[in-house]
Amino acid sequence: MSSVQPNEVILSRWYFGGLGSAGAACCTHPLDLIKVHFQTTATNLSATSITAQGRPTMFSTAVRLVKSDGILALYNGLTASLLRQLTYSTTRFGIYEVAKQQISPDGSTIPFYQRIILAGISGAVGGLVGTPADMINVRMQNDMKLLAKDRRNYKNAIDGLIKVYRFEGAKSLFNGASMATARAIMMSIGQLSMYDQFKYLLLEYLPMIFEDNVTTHLTASTLTGAVATSLTQPLDVLKTRMMNSAKNQYRSVGHCITELYKESGIFGFFKGYVPAFIRLAPHTILTFVFMEQLRLNFGIHKLTEGK
Repeated sequence: MSSVQPNEVILSRWYFGGLGSAGAACCTHPLDLIKVHFQTTATNLSATSITAQGRPTMFSTAVRLVKSDGILALYNGLTASLLRQLTYSTTRFGIYEVAKQQISPDGSTIPFYQRIILAGISGAVGGLVGTPADMINVRMQNDMKLLAKDRRNYKNAIDGLIKVYRFEGAKSLFNGASMATARAIMMSIGQLSMYDQFKYLLLEYLPMIFEDNVTTHLTASTLTGAVATSLTQPLDVLKTRMMNSAKNQYRSVGHCITELYKESGIFGFFKGYVPAFIRLAPHTILTFVFMEQLRLNFGIHKLTEGK
């Protein structure tokens, strides 16, 4: 890590967030896959045996997957997950960082409401851009739950995109786009703006304990993970069900919400909350830790106004 002068700041490059998210995805993909299986259980009961074993848990789901398909099954759909991060996360982090640095070129803190607005806009664009890869990701993760005759058997993310375009049409690549975009807005507000806010509060009000290092990054990102999970879980459940649905299964987002409520009540919108938090918290932590390490070691050095 290069030395930093008292009146110098190190700014992130626009693509560091995408790289950090991709690195985090490599570590947390098995947890994401298990989360998807939790959320889609209700729509695929005929393809599973877990109902005969009582209410599933995250551990039992993992054991069942490994027993039926081997340890590599936990990384099913990894290529789609990486493609999603390199589209969705690179876009939202990139827009957020560029806009933030345009508002404050010297890296000084901008008002919280501005960060929320920037994060929301960044998330909306990123969610739309990342929808095709996100849909393929959900399908590849859920494929092993289906009967052999019903499996899509995508070889990788690109193969999945080509097959969807060829057999279902370009419009199908954006199945669940409205929910993915809404979720991305909430996720970006919960992650980008809240991480900056928690980091600012730690550095500003507890300077005797925290400085710009891994301890601060871990603390701020852990708090951020809790906020982001709570904001996004209902939208995540709806997004997953719509992306994994059969053609014409849901007429609209409202229809999906109604059907889910009929099936599971209000708690159905938080199905898989614990595995979602267990997956999202580490992913959030790793994303920001990786991104901060990239910033500190390869970021842009700028002088602030003299003190």
